[in-house]
Amino acid sequence: MAQESPKNSAAEISVTTNGQLEDSHEHNFNRDLKHSLPVGLGLSETKITSHGSDNTKEGVIEAGPFQGSSASPKSSVISPSSAAASRLAGQGCDLIIPTGGRMHQKSGPVVLADEVKNPAMEKLELVRKWSLNTYKCTRQIISERLGRGSRTVDLELEAQIEILRDNKKKYENILKLAQTLSTQLYQMVHTQRQLGDAFADLSLKSLELHEEFGYNADTQKLLAKNGETLLGAINFFIASVNTLVNKTIEDTLLTVKQYESARIEYDAYRTDLEELNLGPRDANTLPKIEQSQQLFQMHKEKYDKMRNDVSIKLKFLEENKVKVLHNQLVLFHNAIAAYFAGNQKQLEQTLKQFHIKLKTPGVDAPSWLEEQ
Repeated sequence: MAQESPKNSAAEISVTTNGQLEDSHEHNFNRDLKHSLPVGLGLSETKITSHGSDNTKEGVIEAGPFQGSSASPKSSVISPSSAAASRLAGQGCDLIIPTGGRMHQKSGPVVLADEVKNPAMEKLELVRKWSLNTYKCTRQIISERLGRGSRTVDLELEAQIEILRDNKKKYENILKLAQTLSTQLYQMVHTQRQLGDAFADLSLKSLELHEEFGYNADTQKLLAKNGETLLGAINFFIASVNTLVNKTIEDTLLTVKQYESARIEYDAYRTDLEELNLGPRDANTLPKIEQSQQLFQMHKEKYDKMRNDVSIKLKFLEENKVKVLHNQLVLFHNAIAAYFAGNQKQLEQTLKQFHIKLKTPGVDAPSWLEEQ
């Protein structure tokens, strides 16, 4: 049997079975290691890895980079044997072996970092999904208008939406006429006030017609005062109806638009799924059918949610509309009747009933400190 070739003393270290260095060889090992390492590299800069075994005792020494000297010494790395490498791998050590043959040991587990996401690719994917969704919805709308495609219809809900839109147009017409009446009444009140001032001036300058001018001046001033009271009631009516039409009803119609968009998306993906189900089923089409089924289910849930939201909003809107219009119509009727009947007390009582405060001409509104 051939004699084994001698090994470098720095490459093999005798260890006990529990992995500790034997005391008898520790001094010799440190001395040989100092001679084998380049000048300037201390023992504190080396890494020693040892593993115990029943039959064989082997060790691996890796010299770390030199940092203490300005010269560039050559690092000495002792290549381990294959048996030691297999034992290290079997005991769970994290090793990285480059293609050059050297083996480096790293502390801690190896963590594979997630792939860095590219923002440009994410935006491109969002644009692709949006384009595909827009294409399908546009195709569904065109097919419905041409009479080729089918659409999902909730007859009861659609009837309520049509009534709401028709009522909104009628309320807008009432609002427009009330604003016209308010403008004309303001012009008339302004004219009556000027006419009363003119009669009062002539009453002072014409002694023969002093009483006649005085009567007419008082009458016009009284009409102007009652007109201002009526104008306050009409403006309050206009503000309340405007809030109902342009805010409350408009908010409900905005939800209706979202519901209709969800309905179109639902029908578009439903049609897409039906077309795929009618085609052949093979390894290429089955993934597409499964993906289309998932998208269809997602848009169906969205459609059901929006339909439920519209139903709830229509119910609350109807209750709010009846309450608001009831009070405003009573106010409008009582104020008009009292004005043309010449009942000033009844007209003022109507404004107090609805907590309407008239703004005195030429007087600024009080600040918030004065209101406190």
